[in-house]
Amino acid sequence: MKLTVDDPIKFAAETVGCDPFATFLGINVDEVRDSYARVSLTIREEFCNAAVRAHGGAVFSVADQAFAIACNSRGYSAFAAEMKINYFKGVSPGETLIAEATPIDIRKRISLWNIEVTDAQGAKVAVAHGLAYHFVK
Repeated sequence: MKLTVDDPIKFAAETVGCDPFATFLGINVDEVRDSYARVSLTIREEFCNAAVRAHGGAVFSVADQAFAIACNSRGYSAFAAEMKINYFKGVSPGETLIAEATPIDIRKRISLWNIEVTDAQGAKVAVAHGLAYHFVK
């Protein structure tokens, strides 16, 4: 495993952002910069629960993808150690979720991230906190 990357933004957007699971779900990478990522996902009927709202796993997945991209945009490999999410609002099929990840605190080996998930109108759907472990020399 390579611990650092030469072009961290490209790596985060193209390698992490296009991982097989995110690609399978159809998560789009909308923006990546140092310590920031925004991704989106249009909810399909297959992503819904029995109440015909976005399944918590779909909401979590879009939040997790933004988190993964953001914490890997800094030039070294990072992996999730923990993630917690709170849900606030249901989302129907056809609606788009937008997840934005920003750092709360970055240390040498760990960082804490805030991930906000909203609908296309900006209404808060969920908020997550992710703890990343950094593989640094």
